[in-house]
Amino acid sequence: MTALIPRTLVKLIRPIAKRSLLTWEWLESGVVFDLTSRDVLASPYPTYKRLRERDPVHRMRLVDAWVLTRYDDVQAVLLDHNRFSNQGAGAGDREYTNDRSMLDLDPPDHTRLRSLVSKAFTPRSVAALGPRIEKIVEQLLDDVDGEDRFDLIDSFAFPLPIIVIAEMLGVPAQDLDRFKEWSNDIVLSLEPILTREQRERFRRSEQELYEYFEGIIALRRKDPQDDLVSALLAAEEEGDRLSHGELLATLLLLLVAGNETTRNLIGNGTLALLRNPEELQRLRGQPELLEPAIDELLRYDSPVQLDGRTALEDVELGGKLVRSGQQVVSVVGAANRDPAAFSDPDRLDIGRQEKSHISFGRGIHYCLGASLAMLEGRIAFEGLLERFSSIRLAAEPQQRKQVVLRGVEDLVIEVERDSQFVSAGVGSVAAVESIASNS
Repeated sequence: MTALIPRTLVKLIRPIAKRSLLTWEWLESGVVFDLTSRDVLASPYPTYKRLRERDPVHRMRLVDAWVLTRYDDVQAVLLDHNRFSNQGAGAGDREYTNDRSMLDLDPPDHTRLRSLVSKAFTPRSVAALGPRIEKIVEQLLDDVDGEDRFDLIDSFAFPLPIIVIAEMLGVPAQDLDRFKEWSNDIVLSLEPILTREQRERFRRSEQELYEYFEGIIALRRKDPQDDLVSALLAAEEEGDRLSHGELLATLLLLLVAGNETTRNLIGNGTLALLRNPEELQRLRGQPELLEPAIDELLRYDSPVQLDGRTALEDVELGGKLVRSGQQVVSVVGAANRDPAAFSDPDRLDIGRQEKSHISFGRGIHYCLGASLAMLEGRIAFEGLLERFSSIRLAAEPQQRKQVVLRGVEDLVIEVERDSQFVSAGVGSVAAVESIASNS
């Protein structure tokens, strides 16, 4: 019984402490940024607007950090790795049990790790994946042939990038369900505030995924293949360029990050088009707008909303003094809707021609897989628009309860097919097996 008392006290004290911190924050600036608010999780953009207008360099008290919401401020911090470190920033309650990935490092370690992986993401290497991605999209859409109503996330937006990155790494595509569970748990580590249960889920899934990769690594040591695991193993064997822990952390990052951005791009982007049907029809009538449309979808509802750094020295931002060691949160989603950078920023405009969005970051930590995500997004939307003559929202989607990575849990749609496409009659298990066997 006594073991339950501390938890009971915590449950009683936590809401009081939260209210006190939010009151303090409001008294300081006239606005608050409550990361746990249902309104923020459902749609953070009204809150971002208030912050940008009233206190663009804002001291958030719930998580002690400076919050930036203007385009120029966000871009400046992300470009300045000499004064703003990525090491130990923006990781929420995460406790590292292995070597860190390049996402959590500064030069020179970041430079060393990124150079080892970047060869797989050169423009030529990514372009070569195009025909394979087209085949995967075709087979996934064949898998839902005959269904007039289905969940786009579960059937399409999730398996597409996971299959692509799994094939690049050289791991079995049949393990999709395990990858999904691990990915959903591991991305929780990016959140600024975690519950005890979420921390336990993250740690358990991280350990399980590391154990899974240990098995893959053992196989590749005996029998190298033309895949990324084998290539990284070769680098590891050259000496101190890549430790075993760094190898594991890099593989985890690639599998999870290779899934999350594209999954949310397809989910958020489709939802945005369905809620702006005039832009969907415009895209159907002007398919040449697909490339700028994907950039606009990334700007309008970015898969990555927040990016954290730690100040390495005292820095003045917007008239506020950020002390060395303090956390700085660049709100990418707010920067992408800054009226100083984008005209009528809350309007979806698939033909927009303005400053580039910051959804893939800036500087040395610019998303390594950005070109792959763009290619997957283009082929995915091409496939959807060609296959279905009509797409409608069938149910209000459930938002993922995360503030850093923004996306929907499900996206149930009703469709009508273009008459030129005929069902291939491929079942879900058979589709994955077919995709794997053709890789």
